[in-house]
Amino acid sequence: MESGLSEIGSTKMFDGYNKRYKHNSETLGCSMTFSIYFPPSSSSHRSPVLYWLSGLTCTDENFIIKSGAQRAASAHGIALVVPDTSPRGLNIEGEADSYDFGVGAGFYLNATQEKWKNWRMYDYVVKELPKLLSENFPQLDTARASISGHSMGGHGALTIYLKNLDKYKSVSAFAPIANPINCPWGQKAFTNYLGDNKAAWEEYDATCLISKFNNLSATILIDQGENDQFYPDQLLPNKFEEACKKVNAPLLVRLQPGYDHSYYFIATFIEDHISHHVQALEL
Repeated sequence: MESGLSEIGSTKMFDGYNKRYKHNSETLGCSMTFSIYFPPSSSSHRSPVLYWLSGLTCTDENFIIKSGAQRAASAHGIALVVPDTSPRGLNIEGEADSYDFGVGAGFYLNATQEKWKNWRMYDYVVKELPKLLSENFPQLDTARASISGHSMGGHGALTIYLKNLDKYKSVSAFAPIANPINCPWGQKAFTNYLGDNKAAWEEYDATCLISKFNNLSATILIDQGENDQFYPDQLLPNKFEEACKKVNAPLLVRLQPGYDHSYYFIATFIEDHISHHVQALEL
């Protein structure tokens, strides 16, 4: 399948541009969209990349429209790359029956169950999209990349980072699903995508993955709103924190009083996260 990359939108913001693209994904077997914020360009400087993974029900547009991250990205010369959250348009039976599974809920894994074989967001984010960027956007320095995300996307950012320390300089997350094998969202998704093999589940659980490390150097940054309705039962950052302590993994968890799970929370602290990545990207 040819990539068929085409630009489908462009808006100027903080002297850079939000651009939206459509292409045919071989990995997912469908047409996909993604967004990039390009900071103001310099002929002598290629922009490092911060990937942002969005949460349940989101598309590539939520972060671009709501976060306000472009102000800091423009100031620091970082490109923001925002993929969609799942395959779309495949018309698999039951794909849109619930908000927390199927369309808009890819969980950044590679499904092993035949019905959901197109749900390979892990390979899309880690392999296909970076290759597409490096081949088509010479102004991006894809070798210098970091990753961040929110909720389901926070889960994706943490797990992808921990499985690919050679590809990403740093990671951060807002209200991540930090221990999905022990929460309803994760159990539902993993059962359907991965079947009953609990060992396969652990490969996509940040709390399980971190327990295998003893040499992490970059600090992991997590912000969690204390008024987040999903905090007690679905997100479980305390489990991730306990696992990090056991292996002396550098972690900063900031509990933010009064904040919920929304983009108001993200917009409030996104500049801190971009600063976190700027340090790792050595800008």
